[in-house]
Amino acid sequence: MSGLKKNLSYLSVDNKRQIIKDDTDNKISLRRKCELLDLYKANLYYEPVKVSEDKLRLINKIDEIYTEHPYYGTRRMVQELKEYGYDVGRDLVRSCYATLGLETIYPKINLSKRNFEHKIYPYLLRNVAITNVNQVWSADITYIRMAHGFVYLVAIIDWYSRYILSWRLSNTLHYDFCIEALQDALQKYSTPNIFNTDQGCQFTANAWVHELLQKDINISMDGRGRALDNIFIERFWRSLKQEKIYLMDLQSVKQAHGAIADYMKFYNTKRKHQSLDYLVPETVYNQGLII
Repeated sequence: MSGLKKNLSYLSVDNKRQIIKDDTDNKISLRRKCELLDLYKANLYYEPVKVSEDKLRLINKIDEIYTEHPYYGTRRMVQELKEYGYDVGRDLVRSCYATLGLETIYPKINLSKRNFEHKIYPYLLRNVAITNVNQVWSADITYIRMAHGFVYLVAIIDWYSRYILSWRLSNTLHYDFCIEALQDALQKYSTPNIFNTDQGCQFTANAWVHELLQKDINISMDGRGRALDNIFIERFWRSLKQEKIYLMDLQSVKQAHGAIADYMKFYNTKRKHQSLDYLVPETVYNQGLII
């Protein structure tokens, strides 16, 4: 373990976990091993993020409202919450937005906060016709509520087919789980011409950008205040939550993982889309059909 090289930082998260699991050198602390591998310690464990019951109820209600209205800023959210008996101010709502990772059309409030030391790439998709698979992929992070806490979910989607290429859960917003999902998608499938994300620190991190640039993928980032620049995955979050997550009382991360896995399979292979001429995403993606 002590002889690790810097290039090991670009191993997959699964490989990093395995290295730590197999290492028997007890002279080096777990924290130091994680530092050497550029692995965030919390990603070794599968425990939900826990908050007070009162705040969890408020966060869950905000999540439900935002899923229906992703253009709500904090001012409008405060007024909407009053309809449900929540008399809260904008500061508390802003704090909940930060916990949830929400972003609105205007103003943009994003839990995956921008790192101003990292390069921000221009948005490449304004007025661009999406005409084939692997033309554009995008990624985003959302909040998955549980009975006694929550976890974060990242997913990667092909814009044309709506096919979910990869996804991962995490109990932190460190970029490791995003890198793991990206590496998985790039290993299993072709490479896109353009990859679009928001300007969150997970997607401006050097490790994320490195993965894309070494594959000669063009990087696109949503304009500030433009949550719906990534509209296809926003629609997917709505489907996932309303058709699966909100109907369950998830007691553990293992249960959440199983429920999401079931829905991903259903969404990709069974859920027909009107915009796809009532075909399923898997068929359109694998056959490269022109709709």
